[in-house]
Amino acid sequence: MTVHGEREIIPSATKAEAARALEEFTSAYNKADKAYDPALDEDRVTGALGAINQAGLKAKRASEPNGNPDHVPLKLTDAKFTIPEQAGWPKFFLADTDSNRDQDDDPQRDNRWLLVFLRGGVDDVWKAGFLSVVSTDDVPEFTTDKDGWAQPVEANATSLAVVPKNLSQEYATYLQDGGDVFAAGTHTSAWRALRKKNETRPGLSTQYIDEPLTSGPYAPVGLRTKDGGALVFFATHHYEKQTAASGLNLQVSAEVKALMTGEAKQSITLERVSNQAVLDPAKGSTEPRVEFLNRIQGLTGAKGE
Repeated sequence: MTVHGEREIIPSATKAEAARALEEFTSAYNKADKAYDPALDEDRVTGALGAINQAGLKAKRASEPNGNPDHVPLKLTDAKFTIPEQAGWPKFFLADTDSNRDQDDDPQRDNRWLLVFLRGGVDDVWKAGFLSVVSTDDVPEFTTDKDGWAQPVEANATSLAVVPKNLSQEYATYLQDGGDVFAAGTHTSAWRALRKKNETRPGLSTQYIDEPLTSGPYAPVGLRTKDGGALVFFATHHYEKQTAASGLNLQVSAEVKALMTGEAKQSITLERVSNQAVLDPAKGSTEPRVEFLNRIQGLTGAKGE
């Protein structure tokens, strides 16, 4: 009997396939990081993580054309896979891993690398699209069936405090205008306060523009948690325009220049992509605000004027 993944509700991957995808990603990532060559892992990354990774490697190569002199191979161990049952494409699964990037020797304070792997179609390979680094204690418990398969959250699910497909726009709006959609914290109220502080500095003014990022591999993905909510990964686009006062020069690093078009005579616009992992509570929850677990952003472009 042939099972069609585009019609039947089946696990998005076998555990063996998930393990192989993680191994292939790690191998490609290490080769690219050692050489500072984005071509070496471009077929194993996508979406927000791909944009951050590829631009970062290009920028670092400008400063270190012979590769990474401080390269230490990334090791991802103790992998736990949360694999949802899905019909149709795209498909995804979550790899929850330990890494050798922790600086803290206390096992009680270990971080976990949460990698979301995406696959757009039957002829595609699995690619890492989101990365979040969270405390071991912050990894939620997922809803699973008797066979251990997880339950995905639909992008238009209305049973959560915020519909997942709206999270990107809600976050962009929050950063501009504030509000009570998101719980206070490093990536919400504190970041807004820091940006407000940096808007006007001696000789330099800064403007911020935030935009949703939801198409293709940037689309949000989520998994149901046992408390009735969901862990959701989503992406956003951020622009920061710095304008120097007349007679003052902007300082532009070599890595920024590697990603820059134009010449920064008086202003430069920095373009960043960010990926977030949040806990989206069940609708009607006593604490209805979305809570950030982690946010990772990277410079992906720059324009000088």
